[in-house]
Amino acid sequence: MTKFYFICLLWVLGTAAGHCQISPAGAQFELRGVVKEKGSNQGLPGVAVSTSTGGYTLTNAMGEFKIKVVMGQELVLESPNMETVRYKVISKDDLRIEVEGAERENVGVSKSRRGVRSTSLYNSYIDSANYYKKSNIGKSIDFITQSLSQLAMGNNKEQLAIAYSTLGEVYQYHKQYDLAISSYKDALLAHKTLKTSLLLGKTYVLNKEYGEAGKLLSPLVKITKMVPFQRVELYETLGDAYVGLGDVDNAVAFYNEGLRIAEKNQIAPKTIDLNSKIATAYAKGNRLQEANAYFNNSLELSSVQAPQRAVQEKEKVADFYNQKNQYGQEIQLRKKSLEDLKKIPKKEMGDGLAVENDSITAQRINYKIANAYIAQDKYDEAIPYLEESIKDANVDNDLLVRKDATRKLSEVYKYKGDYTKALETYQEYVAVVDTLYVKKEQEIARAARFNRELASKQSRISGLEKERELTQSKYSLALTEQQLVAESIKRQNWIIYSLIFGMLLMGLAAYFFYRSNKQQKLANNLLALKSLRSQMNPHFIFNALNSVNNFIAKSDERSANRYLSDFSTLMRAVLENSDEDFIPLSKELELLELYTKLEHSRFSDKFDYGIIVDEDMDIDAFQIPPMLLQPYIENAIWHGLRYREDKGFLKIEIKQKDKFALEICITDNGIGRKQSAALKTQNQKKQKSKGMGNIKKRIEILNDMYKDKVDVFISDLEANGSGTKVLFTIKRD
Repeated sequence: MTKFYFICLLWVLGTAAGHCQISPAGAQFELRGVVKEKGSNQGLPGVAVSTSTGGYTLTNAMGEFKIKVVMGQELVLESPNMETVRYKVISKDDLRIEVEGAERENVGVSKSRRGVRSTSLYNSYIDSANYYKKSNIGKSIDFITQSLSQLAMGNNKEQLAIAYSTLGEVYQYHKQYDLAISSYKDALLAHKTLKTSLLLGKTYVLNKEYGEAGKLLSPLVKITKMVPFQRVELYETLGDAYVGLGDVDNAVAFYNEGLRIAEKNQIAPKTIDLNSKIATAYAKGNRLQEANAYFNNSLELSSVQAPQRAVQEKEKVADFYNQKNQYGQEIQLRKKSLEDLKKIPKKEMGDGLAVENDSITAQRINYKIANAYIAQDKYDEAIPYLEESIKDANVDNDLLVRKDATRKLSEVYKYKGDYTKALETYQEYVAVVDTLYVKKEQEIARAARFNRELASKQSRISGLEKERELTQSKYSLALTEQQLVAESIKRQNWIIYSLIFGMLLMGLAAYFFYRSNKQQKLANNLLALKSLRSQMNPHFIFNALNSVNNFIAKSDERSANRYLSDFSTLMRAVLENSDEDFIPLSKELELLELYTKLEHSRFSDKFDYGIIVDEDMDIDAFQIPPMLLQPYIENAIWHGLRYREDKGFLKIEIKQKDKFALEICITDNGIGRKQSAALKTQNQKKQKSKGMGNIKKRIEILNDMYKDKVDVFISDLEANGSGTKVLFTIKRD
C-alpha cells in the first residue's frame, strides 16, 4: 500500500513538472475575436493574425478568428486593406478590434446589394473549402468551384488569387503536387502575395524541383516587411531546396539564419525543426560530429514539447544512429519512443504520426528495433520485437509492416536453424502478400477513379475560368464604350481650356525666353571659364614636372625631393582653388610666393626676386582670379630672365590704387619680348600663343560677367626693348 502511494506521488510531481516545462510563460488559452471596419461595421476577411511564438490564422468571411495565446502576449493583425494593428492580450474576454479600411478601386464592380451578397457567398465558399480541405478533397474543390462562379462579373484579382491559392493548398495536402504548383502559379498571376509564394516554394521542394524553389524564393530574402514566422519559413524552405541540390553549406547557412530568428522570437516548434534539419544536412554531408551535436539539441528541445513532437524527433535521431551503425543508441532511443507512444491516446495519434515520408506507429518502431538487433546478429532479442510488430500490425490492419515483419521473422528462424518455424512463418508471409496484392489492386482502382474525378473537377474549374474571362471581356467592352463617350466630352472641354491656357503660356514664354537667354549666356561663360582653367592646370603641372626632371637629370636627389615636397604643397592649393572664379588676394600671394620660390631654386644663378605689398592696403578686402598672375611670372622667368648672361631681378609689386581698385605690377629686367621671340623655336611659339590666348579669353569672360573687373597692360621696361612690365588693375565690387 505504501509503495502504491509513493508511485502516485511521483506521478503527480512528474505531471506538474512537465506542465511547468511546457508552459513557462503561463497557461495557453484560445482567444476569440473579430475585426470590424469602422463606420460600416462590416467584418474584414483575410486579415492575418499572428503571435510572437508562431501562432497564425486568418479571419473568416465575418472577420472572426480564433488563436491560441498566453496572457501578456502581443497579437499582430496585418492586411493590405488596413494599417497594421498590434494588441497586447490582457484578458480572456472576446476581442473586438475596429480599424480604418483602405479605399479600393474596383473597376466595373458596383456597390449594389447584389455585389455585397456575391462577396459574402464567395467568402462562405472559401471558408467551407478550408474546412473540408483535409477530410474531403471532392467537397473542398466543389466549394472552390462555386466561389469562382461568384466572381463571374467582377474583376477582383485578390479574391481570384485567394481561390486558386486555397485550391493549391488542397492539392498540396493530398500530394497532388503538379496540380498544386499550377494552382499557385495561377494565384500569383492574378495577385502576388508572400503567402502564396512561400506555399509554391514548399511545393516545389516536395515535388523535388529544387532549382525552381531557389529561383522563386531567393529574391524574397530582400523583402524587409515580413512577419517573423514567415521569414523563418522562407529560410527553412530555402535550406530544404539547397539540401535537395546537395549544397550542404548553403543549406546550413539558411537554416541557421532561420534558427536565429526563431530563437529571437521564441517560435519553439520551428527551433526544434531547424535544429533537426541542420543535423540532417550535416549527416548528408557526412559531417557526423556536427550532425550529432544538432540532433542532441533537437532532442533536448523536443523533450519539453507535446509527446507527439518528442516521439517524432526521437525517431529521426534513431534513424541517424542507424545510418552510423550505432545500433545500441538506436535501440535505446526507439524503446523510449515506444514508451512515449503508449502515453498518447489513439484519437490523437490518428493514422500514425507523420515524419517525412514515413509514419510513426508501434509496429514500425518494433520492426526497426528488431532490425537493429539482427544487424548485430542478436536473433533471440529480435524475435520478441518482430512478434510484437506483427501483433500490432494485425490490430491496425497495417499489411505493409505485417508483411515485412513476417518475412524478417522467417529469415531469423532460418538463421537460427529452426526451419519448421521458418517455413510456418514464410507461409504466413505468403498469405499476407496475397492479401496485400488484392488490397493494392483495390487501391490502384480507387486511385485511378480518384484521378479521373480530379481531372473532371479541374476541367470544370478551367472551363469556369474561361467563361468568367469571356463574361469579363464583354462587360469590359460595354464599360469601355461608356468611357469613350465620357472621354470625348472631356477632350472637347480640354481643347477649349487648352486654347485659353496656350494664350497665357505664350505671354509667359516670351518672358522666360528672355530670362533663359541671360541664364544660358551665364552658364556658357561659367563652362568656358572651367574649360580654360582645366587647360591651364595640365600646362602648369607639365612645366613644373620638367623642373623636377631637370633635378633628377643632374642627380641632385635632395633638391629633387625638396622641390617635390614644395610642389605637392603648391598643387594641393591650386586644386583646392580650381573651381573658384575668385579667391582672396592673400591666398593668391601665398601661391605666387611658393611658385616663385620653386622656380628660383632651379634658376638661382639667373635671377633674384622680391614681392612688395603696400603696408597700408587691406589685403583681405580684394578678390582675384586664381592662377591669373602665374603665367606672366612664368613668362618673365623662362623667356626673359633665363637668357640673361648676368643675374637679373624679378619684382612683384602690389598696391592699392584707390578705394575700389588694386594695382599689381610684374617687372623683370630680362632680354625683352622681341629678343625672346627671336630665340624661340616654332613649337615654342605655338605653345606660347596657346597659353597666353587662354589667359586673354579668361579675362574677357570675367570682364563680361563682372563688368570690366580686370585690366591688363603689357609693355617694354626699357626704351631699347629689354625688360618687360605687366600691369594689372583689379576692381573691387
